[in-house]
Amino acid sequence: MEDYHKPDQQTLQELRNIANRLRISSIRATTAAGSGHPTSCCSVAEIMSVLFFHTMKYKAQDPRNPNNDRFVLSKGHAAPVLYAAWAEADYLKETDLLNLREIDSILEGHPVPRQEFVDVATGSLGQGLGAACGMAYTGKYFDKASYCVYCLLGDGELSEGSVWEAMAFASHYQLDNLVAILDINRLGQSDPAPLQHHVEKYQKRCKAFGWNTIVLDGHSVEELCEAFGQARQQPTAIIAKTFKGKGIAVAEDKLGWHGKPLTKELAEPVLKELHSQILSKNKRLYPSLPVDDAPNVNIRNIRMPSPPSYKPGEKMATRKAYGFALAKLGRASDRVIALDGDTKNSTFSEMFKNEYPDRYIECYIAEQNMVSVAIGCATRDRTVAFVSSFAAFFSRAFDQIRMAAISESNINLVGSHCGVSIGEDGPSQMALEDLAMFRSVPTATVFYPSDGVSTEKAVELAANTKGVCFIRTSRPENTVIYNNNEDFQVGQAKVVHQSKDDHVTVIGAGVTLHEALAAAEHLKKEKINIRVIDPFTIKPLDVKLIIDSAKATKGRIVTVEDHYYEGGIGEAVASAVASEPGIVVHRLAVSHVPRSGKAAELLQMFGIDKEAIVQAVKKAISSSANGK
Repeated sequence: MEDYHKPDQQTLQELRNIANRLRISSIRATTAAGSGHPTSCCSVAEIMSVLFFHTMKYKAQDPRNPNNDRFVLSKGHAAPVLYAAWAEADYLKETDLLNLREIDSILEGHPVPRQEFVDVATGSLGQGLGAACGMAYTGKYFDKASYCVYCLLGDGELSEGSVWEAMAFASHYQLDNLVAILDINRLGQSDPAPLQHHVEKYQKRCKAFGWNTIVLDGHSVEELCEAFGQARQQPTAIIAKTFKGKGIAVAEDKLGWHGKPLTKELAEPVLKELHSQILSKNKRLYPSLPVDDAPNVNIRNIRMPSPPSYKPGEKMATRKAYGFALAKLGRASDRVIALDGDTKNSTFSEMFKNEYPDRYIECYIAEQNMVSVAIGCATRDRTVAFVSSFAAFFSRAFDQIRMAAISESNINLVGSHCGVSIGEDGPSQMALEDLAMFRSVPTATVFYPSDGVSTEKAVELAANTKGVCFIRTSRPENTVIYNNNEDFQVGQAKVVHQSKDDHVTVIGAGVTLHEALAAAEHLKKEKINIRVIDPFTIKPLDVKLIIDSAKATKGRIVTVEDHYYEGGIGEAVASAVASEPGIVVHRLAVSHVPRSGKAAELLQMFGIDKEAIVQAVKKAISSSANGK
């Protein structure tokens, strides 16, 4: 960053003017909407003015230009002041602001990427800095570009542990292109923030996390200009002492005004007073243009450089097949990256790291931040991010995953060690809720490969599929059942065993698909033929194939899964056939919290092994015969 040059008095005055215009616009917008957070906007008006019209370098009419500096409003409820800044920059019209929160307006209550100037959705507090870390990491290490990343946080969200996960990450990776601005306005939603205006305590905390820290008056444009102009060798935290509701006499530094717009009657004198503080406009400020040094990137249609090379019948755990597949995909594009949370020798993402150490991000045991970093890395289509951990541990990052969907993010999450089949490690390590969790995410595609070939295909498909992708991988080694030239598509299931006279359709995935195939061989000896289906993707489900198979087997379906009953394969299938008359779904799943034991013992204990499938098939046949 260049050496600091103090702005002239005309510039400083115009920055003060802009700050007050941002206040005016925020108040008008929230009053017109009848809802919103004007007091949260008013505390950051000077910060936004200096950032957008003195510090940040960007092309105002091209908000997603890859060379632009990035801005993340982590305190998303202050969205109106962000919209006001873009109106001040002539990207939005002033009249647009008065449609805030309307059903046909892009200006929603919190920032979303429907707005071209927003990279990640915010509003679930404590997540913006993690995403900003991903953007800064990408800028420094992948793009090797000049752009900087600025993240504005509220003091209330500093109670979130995910903020401090991000602080540790940024310091560890020396993200000197990252600036966090802490809006210390003292007041939360229902109570004062725990440290109130003790800015020295925030300073000590940030310093302890390895950040360069600057304490200043958040309403002084001169102090802000100087702070943003300082050269940096580490991430910088600007700790800005501000007052919530600054400029609104009735609400300034007072509890009870969070999320409350001013009535027209209250707003009128406030707006009049703010207008009176705007001195004659004799200098128009424009954002500085960025340095055009971010590389051109194309992440579309990334394909494996060669087909799979497995031998039918060989044993391969799908978690290990994932490692092979990701390393292979990395050869196809230098924009494929991997993130892991200190489980790389279990998820086998270490195979990618060994081949491409510069494209691997170790996030340590901080899964919430890991997902946020991936979201940041994937913004503006700069990378194709694959994030791996034990599937169970993604549950602690579910809010980040939920926000990834709202952010229209394209990230790929790979969860290993699913179900009771992991064995002796016990229930704390067993993912038994993950399918339910990911199926509930609107933009999610859920892959559940059952051998090495289908795992490799899932990785390739995920890299080219929009939205949040989840690949569920297993610990046990299972037989490769597909030929290397087998074609796989999202939403396309496979019939892996059938005859001309099948009595029951059995649907399994991962370890239970192999149990179902073993059951088919056993039943064949008793002259009972079953059709076995590998769904490949649990969401979307191949509804047509399942219904057609059910009709061909007299309406009998048995589902078997290494997952709890709630939200898994059984419920997905039952929902898919609910409107079809004459189809009955018999479900086998894990019924309660499991325990340690050998994998085979646990599959038997919970009734999801070969023997249980055999009995379920016989019961299905018997039940339908009795029904007739």
